[in-house]
Amino acid sequence: MPEKALNEVAPHCREQFEKGMAAVKRQNFDYAIEILGGLLQLEPALYPAREALRVTQYKRIKEGRGFLSKMLGKASVSPMLARAQMLARRKPHEALVAAEQVLNADPNNFSAHRVLAEAAMEADLPRTALLSLEIVFKQNSGDRKTALLLADACAAAGQIGRAEKIYADVLKANPNDPDLQQALKNLSARRTMSEGGYDKFANGESSFRDALRDKEGARVLEQEGRVMRTEDTTREAVARLTAQLETDPGNVQTLRSLAESHAQLKEFRKALDCLKRIKESDAGADPTLDKRIVETTLQEMDQQIAELDADAVDFEDRQARLLNERQAVELEAARDLADRYPTDLQLRFELGQLLFKAGRISDAIAAFQKSQNNPHRRVASLGYLGQCFSRRGLHDVAVRTLEKAIGEKSSFDDEKKELIFQLGLALEAMGRKADAIEQFKQIYEVDIGFRDVAARVDAFYEDQLQ
Repeated sequence: MPEKALNEVAPHCREQFEKGMAAVKRQNFDYAIEILGGLLQLEPALYPAREALRVTQYKRIKEGRGFLSKMLGKASVSPMLARAQMLARRKPHEALVAAEQVLNADPNNFSAHRVLAEAAMEADLPRTALLSLEIVFKQNSGDRKTALLLADACAAAGQIGRAEKIYADVLKANPNDPDLQQALKNLSARRTMSEGGYDKFANGESSFRDALRDKEGARVLEQEGRVMRTEDTTREAVARLTAQLETDPGNVQTLRSLAESHAQLKEFRKALDCLKRIKESDAGADPTLDKRIVETTLQEMDQQIAELDADAVDFEDRQARLLNERQAVELEAARDLADRYPTDLQLRFELGQLLFKAGRISDAIAAFQKSQNNPHRRVASLGYLGQCFSRRGLHDVAVRTLEKAIGEKSSFDDEKKELIFQLGLALEAMGRKADAIEQFKQIYEVDIGFRDVAARVDAFYEDQLQ
């Protein structure tokens, strides 16, 4: 299983990674560890998530925060470590999970790092192995076993030169070891092959690429194969996580990962069952869990809409009914979340967006007036408020609000263009056509293709010529 970058995993995995990183940024290290750990159960090869988890483990310990270390105290570290050691060769992916749980409590546990590295090498994850081996080797560079494991990981990760140096250093201390001598010769030969490009011809990669003259066809074939591998990998993850739940049915992290796997396979009912099990067992309030339940419910409804028979006589009626039901469910859920978590102004902003879309302008105004206190959503909230005031006919209020939003934007990005465009519309509605066209011209000067500014500016000058 070669290690993966973010662009090689499914969109929902990338979203989960971003959630984890957002939690790190907020210094909510416990939640970040839970999110990243769950993601790695789903995608063990996702190296950026592994690296982020390791950094977060050290940050949490450094800050002296969190309850994870209290939950996973000395009494439970030893059994967990023993489990990881037992699984390292037979079930390396499960060993990785067990080792990470030890490191969540004690990121300096060298035994856990060593067993994690051994399991990672068994799972063909050399960069993951290196991440732990660097820590162990730094503290115990004279240990022969650690040095050789580090060299193997470097070689597997393509760092042939460094692997040679490590083997050479070990060989100095053991000059008559024939196995070390042969390993060093093999590495030197491998480096020569790699530097000359001969390895590509040896494994057929170069001739295959040269033979495929239709590059677009090659890309499509690779993409289709990747999709198939992703589905197979996800089904393997479902089987693995389901087995883990049999021994630890209340593990929230495993349930989260299993829910994500089912959702990726479009098994939304099973995903919801997992999420509701977490909800029933979790005593604390968790807006992200509630939000994920809503998202999964909506995904299930989207699937029902997509599966409607377009040739059926009542297709349009059934589609309209399901779309209305979906809108009602989404709006009600957003209102419920915003009411239950009144200090989460992001939820209030999302409620305002849905109310605006549904045409419930007065309610939307109330939502955006609250969400503007969120510094990350202030400009967007002011932009929506300006549009709401215009729809209510309060164009002068809309102008003041939009000007305030524009004044808080430094970069001339699409958001600022939209604010200026809405300001132009409000001015136009007040009969201030000359002022309105000045707004449209600002956009025209930098982006002639934005909305219909080109037509508006051209029409204005054509009128001037008549």
